[in-house]
Amino acid sequence: MARPLAKPIRSAALALAMAALSACSYVLLPPNVQHVAPKSNSVAEADSKLETAATRRAAIEAEYAASEQVCYTKFFVNNCLDRAKEKRRSELAVVRAVEIEAEHFKRKEKADERDRQLAAAEKEDQARQAELAARPPRPEPIEETAPPPPKATKVNRDAARAAKVKRQAEKDAAAQAQRAENVRQFEEKRKESERRQAEREERRAKQAAESK
Repeated sequence: MARPLAKPIRSAALALAMAALSACSYVLLPPNVQHVAPKSNSVAEADSKLETAATRRAAIEAEYAASEQVCYTKFFVNNCLDRAKEKRRSELAVVRAVEIEAEHFKRKEKADERDRQLAAAEKEDQARQAELAARPPRPEPIEETAPPPPKATKVNRDAARAAKVKRQAEKDAAAQAQRAENVRQFEEKRKESERRQAEREERRAKQAAESK
């Protein structure tokens, strides 16, 4: 008694699956015609398409298995099986086109998100390097020499003053060298950032070409 109910229940389940995958509704495609799936607009939409495609794929396989059993009861078995196989092939081709588009969208979105994060990190690093390069060096405290002893000669005073001037000149030279090093490091960072940006643009162009 339960057997007559199985077919209506299975048919209802298949109808629900086909309605859920409205973009992939059954069309008998020739083997040389490729179905073009609608474009995804978000990762959530792509995930939903993949989930629905998996349900539709299972329904197609179940329908094909049921069709095989029906064909074996007919006189022209091979002709019936060929029609069932062709219907299965055509429907799976539509489902596969949806899966390919959704998977490609998710891969591209993941790569774009990684590029956005890298670009943001590089921009922040460039700003920090530019600030360091433009920042004036911290002035070194000038050491005060002890006053000469009361009986110090003019020669001693001149020598002490010359030593003080020399020390200050050495500190100024060191500060200038550090400033130049900061500028050099900033330029290296900028060139590296430009190189990475060019690589990302090349990768995006390649992905765009592949998706056409």
